[in-house]
Amino acid sequence: MNKEAKEQYMETLREQYLKAGKKEKGHILDEYCRNTNMERKYAIKKFSNKVKTKRKGERKPRVQYYDSAVKVALVRMWEIFDYPCGQRLETLLKKETERLVRQSELICSQETVEKLKKMTSATIDRKLVHEKEVRMLAYRHSKRSPLFCHSVPTKTSSEFDRNLLGQIQIDFVEHCGSSVSGEYVNSLSCVDVSSGWWEGEAVMGKGQERALDGIKNTRERMPFNWLEMHPDNGSNIMNYHVYEYAQKEKLQFTRSRPYKKNDNCFVEQKNSTHVRKIVGYLRYDSQKEFDLMNELYRGDLRLFKNFFQPIIKLFSKERINGKIHKKYSTSKTPYHRIIESNQIGEKQKRSLKKIYESLNPAELKRSIEEKQKMLYKLYQKKKGSRTVAANRKLTPSLVSSFMMRLK
Repeated sequence: MNKEAKEQYMETLREQYLKAGKKEKGHILDEYCRNTNMERKYAIKKFSNKVKTKRKGERKPRVQYYDSAVKVALVRMWEIFDYPCGQRLETLLKKETERLVRQSELICSQETVEKLKKMTSATIDRKLVHEKEVRMLAYRHSKRSPLFCHSVPTKTSSEFDRNLLGQIQIDFVEHCGSSVSGEYVNSLSCVDVSSGWWEGEAVMGKGQERALDGIKNTRERMPFNWLEMHPDNGSNIMNYHVYEYAQKEKLQFTRSRPYKKNDNCFVEQKNSTHVRKIVGYLRYDSQKEFDLMNELYRGDLRLFKNFFQPIIKLFSKERINGKIHKKYSTSKTPYHRIIESNQIGEKQKRSLKKIYESLNPAELKRSIEEKQKMLYKLYQKKKGSRTVAANRKLTPSLVSSFMMRLK
């Protein structure tokens, strides 16, 4: 039985209780206490008084001295002085309230002015708690992404057709070292979902137009037509320059979900094997380093990775008795996957075969290592050998290969 039901039950019995004798009152109390589980002495007090008895700990609410009018004026002062804490605002209230009233910036009564001048810092902070919570809530739910992001559809990794050439995932890899200040080189990484064909481009800074130029350069080097561009939510790619370019070239434009790296998993894998393991985690911000990285990406590295590095693609995945069983296809290089595809013409295939037959993988590997050594020497010359030796973010391959050659 809830509180309201108990009150109604008592009201029906009260008149009968007040008119009854001692013995009958005892029977009424027995019945009421048995049905409501209320203490007998407390029930007697409630039956005997028409006015509700005061509960233990309950007291009459105190009249607020700093009423709603004072709170409105306080919030206005808080806004004018750029949201200071209570200790700083206390001084301002005492000195500046009357000035703002004279200047018609604060509209309130003289009584409110006097109350504002009496407020202590603790009272100010207590009165502003709710206002701060409301503003913080509005800030959390504010739209921080560009408006056009809502018109760009999201796409997960499972929604890609893994047999269709031309679906390109795009990402940027920063080469800022331990500090993101200033301008530094970024690696634009583009990979085809179906074949695994990869193209890279060094871009100085995070400018949107420079990023678009990098995308155009990588697209020109791809041996097949692009059908779709799929970046993450980074502002250097997710912007109007790239979006209008995709619309003009009639390319489907999709994006990953925020904070879901697996939606861009194909290019994220290449960021590790094709970028980080090659150039490491050092900071590159000079023109010579930028030119050398582009020479590496546009020449030897793309040829070695696309023509001589096999890829094992996931064929199927199923869960059996709580365990995930995966099956993989035969390993093939991106070049061989494109050659076996019927989605490009014979002319393009002959051109790729001609390039393939002219390449020497051992020579490409030596050339890549030589450029790695040159890149490392440029950084060493710029920063000094002690600084380089102290950097613990070098990849194991870079440390072993670079240090052995520099001795």
